[in-house]
Amino acid sequence: MQIPLLITFRNLDRSQAMEASIREHAEKLDKYYDRIMSCRVVIEAQHKHHRHGNQYHVSVDVTVPGAELVASREPDPHHAYTDVYIAIRDAFDTMRRQLEDYARRHDQRLKVHAAPPHGRIVELNPAEDYGRIETLDGRLVYFHRNSVLGAEFDGLSIGAEVRFDEEAGERGPQASTVHVIGKHHIVG
Repeated sequence: MQIPLLITFRNLDRSQAMEASIREHAEKLDKYYDRIMSCRVVIEAQHKHHRHGNQYHVSVDVTVPGAELVASREPDPHHAYTDVYIAIRDAFDTMRRQLEDYARRHDQRLKVHAAPPHGRIVELNPAEDYGRIETLDGRLVYFHRNSVLGAEFDGLSIGAEVRFDEEAGERGPQASTVHVIGKHHIVG
């Protein structure tokens, strides 16, 4: 987190044990999304009931790039949070799910598809029906005449730019398919 955790107690005394529990839960949130900017937690005792004890409301407010996520656990008539630690746990579980959803949506928007391997033809041997491609990182990849798609093997020339699908062959890297790249092709 870029901004230190902020914990606010309302209608109850500050407790080191509650603070420790909140800090432990807050630290775990970084596992689900590592660009959390801030986290604010409010614990509020709502009512004092003679027979049922206090009811607690816990809210967790997390700021991430481009969004603010809020998870809240309020007592309702059927399920009152009379144990503050359960209310804390449930609020952070809700926040964890929101962060996971946010991270999944955010990662999909940023997903970049890798360009297929490409290189240039550096060797052609028409008599033996094969050639070699030099990749951008300087490796040599073998290809057979039958691997060329969308063009004729005999029409290929040294220096032609190609993209290919690579696999492990008997004697090293081998292109299973080879496509000649046109002059307007943009390589990423």
